[in-house]
Amino acid sequence: MSLKRVVCGISGGVDSAVAALLLKRRGFEVVGLFMRNWDIRDEKGKCSSDVDEEDAAWVCKTLDIPFFQVNFVKEYWHEVFSELIKDYTEGVTPNPDILCNRHVKFNHFINHAESKFGTNAIATGHYAKTSAGYNLQQIDPDIGVTLLCSKDTEKDQTFFLSQISQKALQKTIFPVGDLLKHEVKRIAVEAGMERIAKKKESMGICFIGSRNFHNFIEDYIEPKEGNFVDVETGKIVGKHKGHHYWTIGQRCLIQGLPKAFFACEIKADTNEVIVALGTDHPALFTDTLRLGPCHWINSPPPSLLQSGQFDAKFRFQHKHPLVGCSGKIDQTGHCSLTLDFPMRALTPGQFAVFYQDDVCVGSARILEVGPTLYELDVRERVVFPKEFS
Repeated sequence: MSLKRVVCGISGGVDSAVAALLLKRRGFEVVGLFMRNWDIRDEKGKCSSDVDEEDAAWVCKTLDIPFFQVNFVKEYWHEVFSELIKDYTEGVTPNPDILCNRHVKFNHFINHAESKFGTNAIATGHYAKTSAGYNLQQIDPDIGVTLLCSKDTEKDQTFFLSQISQKALQKTIFPVGDLLKHEVKRIAVEAGMERIAKKKESMGICFIGSRNFHNFIEDYIEPKEGNFVDVETGKIVGKHKGHHYWTIGQRCLIQGLPKAFFACEIKADTNEVIVALGTDHPALFTDTLRLGPCHWINSPPPSLLQSGQFDAKFRFQHKHPLVGCSGKIDQTGHCSLTLDFPMRALTPGQFAVFYQDDVCVGSARILEVGPTLYELDVRERVVFPKEFS
């Protein structure tokens, strides 16, 4: 198979457009491939995939590269969306972007590129880098490659790539990883793609689009009335339409109560949402986590090989600053994690993502959070650093 040919995922946005352009400038034979992962129209009768596909085709025509489309709707539904619905039903909050990258973009996409176009090299517009750069043919499989943070720290997307496999990473190029966002837009404009450079950036989850989440989720999970329960008094302070509408840390607008309550625990078995008064309530903070098995992108930290313990930097939300942590792997492969200080709204179903310097080393799914400061009888309101708010 030729490594000169690269299949570039073209989303219809500026990042993937510039990724394809940079590949072409380096002399690669570039094939543009648009992935359709969702095809259900919203209440306005629109499917954002239709517009994105038109823009993707326009980009490929402008760059004079072939354009193809592949339908992964079935794969996305079974491997990402059905798991999302299951998680919400069970009272946990999933991260569909991480799951989509693991199952679709860096699995089915790569397999399609190999079988359809005879190449084992792909590229995307993600803000990330690898230790191999463009030189995939020089990778030593025994050493592997590392996933590196992008030059643009504000746009860095290694968080969302933290579950992809080493095999996939060895076949992937991230052309915009050495650029800042404003540089990407400038390159697009200079190349005659001002239309794409000015396009509003998609920030939400693809299948929700512009819809309200509560309206969207009702199509898949039947509303069922339950109670808001005050964590301090144990008393019912209001009603909700189902625990699946809420996530840890979210403000709960409770009818008739002007005070600000926030969800601090979801009890799926009783359909209760436990709430705490105030955004800095101790019931929202904890510094210990129970994780599922860790996925190491290349190899586990050296200290882990010696003792089953490791030290790293941690985040569980894309733009949160990094926090020091220490982990211990038990005999089942699960991980107990302790943070350097308590954090707000740590949420089962999300991912703990680990970094060492500028390397994203891997991640693990949060299964449960340890006792909150309130449960530990630390009753003081917590001073929450501005950078985390």
